[in-house]
Amino acid sequence: MTVLAILKKNIKWRYHNALTVIITILQPILWLVLYSAVAGQTMKSTGIENYTAYIFPGLIILVSFSVCGSSGIMNYMMKSDGSFYWILIAPINRSSIIFGQILEAVLCTFFEVGIMAIISLLFSAKVLGGFTNTLIIFSLIFLTAFFMACISYGVSLILPNEMIYETVMNAIVLPIFFLSSALFPIDKIDGTLKVIINLNPFAHVINSIRSILVTGTFKITEIYGSISLLCLLCLVGYIFANRQLGKEMDL
Repeated sequence: MTVLAILKKNIKWRYHNALTVIITILQPILWLVLYSAVAGQTMKSTGIENYTAYIFPGLIILVSFSVCGSSGIMNYMMKSDGSFYWILIAPINRSSIIFGQILEAVLCTFFEVGIMAIISLLFSAKVLGGFTNTLIIFSLIFLTAFFMACISYGVSLILPNEMIYETVMNAIVLPIFFLSSALFPIDKIDGTLKVIINLNPFAHVINSIRSILVTGTFKITEIYGSISLLCLLCLVGYIFANRQLGKEMDL
């Protein structure tokens, strides 16, 4: 059983559990449609003309977190029907198992981001494209989803049930999302809060995507810094997931 076989199996799981797609994209769409409409007029006083376009990059990261978080639920459901253990005893290496599930979460992330992009265009969210810009955004989304999928996979192998898992994942995701520049500009924030936001790597990822989509330009040093940091996080996340799966196989 190869990575592609595992990936195909996980895509089938997602297809038969389509509710996970609806749930993970519903909240970001509500933020995109309702919150941008309510806060848009207020945010014009800060110089943000199109608030929908402003929050869209942050909601891309939120979608990525939500989708990858739901991929961890897959392990609990597979354990309940026994298929998780069938895979463990199959003649397949751990990396294939991990990559198969992680890549499914990444593909689902891009699918939901595509849906949100179409909706944002309906609200006149002007975005600037180009091959290089598209490639950079693609890379940032891919690496973000890959890292979060690794963390979700590893955490799902540690915690005993879905309820505790969802609680822990929310405790991880929500502070990362709100302590960033996803919803508000941080230029006028001072003190400890600004330090915390600047230490959040995903705040810089959001800023990079926003700069590309809104202005069509980017700072090379910021892009390289974001991609390099995400690559490091992905490596750490993969090692974490691989180690937890190894412990599961040793039981």
